[in-house]
Amino acid sequence: MSLVEFLLSLGATCRITRFLTKDTLAAGFRSWVADRFGDDSKPSYLVSCSWCTSIWVASAMTLLAHWAGGTIGLQLTTTALSLSYLAGLGARWLD
Repeated sequence: MSLVEFLLSLGATCRITRFLTKDTLAAGFRSWVADRFGDDSKPSYLVSCSWCTSIWVASAMTLLAHWAGGTIGLQLTTTALSLSYLAGLGARWLD
């Protein structure tokens, strides 16, 4: 994996993790997990804990980068996710 692929995978991992654990658009998913397994369950904790979720997202991203590394599809997707994450950080910092 090249340095560029690593950095783009890192940015994509950060953005997907943030989406799953904090974003309003994924609140329904988190609520579904809590309803299915209970508010104090490990699955509920997993989908609300950035540290916990990032392990699984990073594992999937690593496999994807290994399997599809160097393809234009992966480059475009990870670039868009990385830019989205950086824009969110910038907006939060500037607000």
